[in-house]
Amino acid sequence: MGQPVVHFEVIGQDGAALQSFYSDLFGWKIDTDNPMNYGIVQREEGAGGIGGGIGAGPEGYPGHVTFYIGVPDVEAALAKAEGLGGSRVMGPEKVMEEIEIGLFNDPEGHLIGVVKTS
Repeated sequence: MGQPVVHFEVIGQDGAALQSFYSDLFGWKIDTDNPMNYGIVQREEGAGGIGGGIGAGPEGYPGHVTFYIGVPDVEAALAKAEGLGGSRVMGPEKVMEEIEIGLFNDPEGHLIGVVKTS
């Protein structure tokens, strides 16, 4: 396998309601103790799967569901996606000191994320 899927994300208009929905539905423990109230879903040791996040987008943004691939260089990954027919949506952008992300649409318009962690 090449670069792995390392994170999922559900973003919508009402982050708190989405967090409650997914927590109740799947029994996920969601930690929103951060400045963005971004609900972190931790991967449980031995349970398999990946961690993710659930939160609210900017006012008027309809939301998205996507996954993030771990890459060594966000800019290079975005440039390669563009070269292969995708289109850059955002990034690279530091979202925390040790996390840099980017988003692109594939040639059919699906939103995909790339992330580098230090």
